[in-house]
Amino acid sequence: MLKPAYDKYDHFYVLNERIALPEDMQGKTYFIQHSERDLLFFVNLWEAWRILRRQRPDLILSNGPGPLVPFALIGKILGIPAVFVEEMNRVNKPSLTGRIMYYLADRFFYQWKALAHYFPKATYGGPLT
Repeated sequence: MLKPAYDKYDHFYVLNERIALPEDMQGKTYFIQHSERDLLFFVNLWEAWRILRRQRPDLILSNGPGPLVPFALIGKILGIPAVFVEEMNRVNKPSLTGRIMYYLADRFFYQWKALAHYFPKATYGGPLT
């Protein structure tokens, strides 16, 4: 759903699971270790450092968990702003990533009005369709 916002810009993807990629993602996707709140988080920090130093993006954009937190932290060090959109399925209660990214993201959007009291300084954008 976010693709129209970034598709006209030079971009790349970071995934933490090996999947069959659609054609538009081939050749511009990095695969990193899958971390679930464990010590692999530190491996992800190193991977984020290597990828972000190589690519030098103008912006980090994400709407989900996984590798975002280490990339946002390294992005802060490198001066790369992060934009986060809370997951669509988070209707009444924020995700752990959302609760963390609320403090790390330069811009934070949520999709359901019920989350307004969790994210008072964020922007309600309505559901992505």
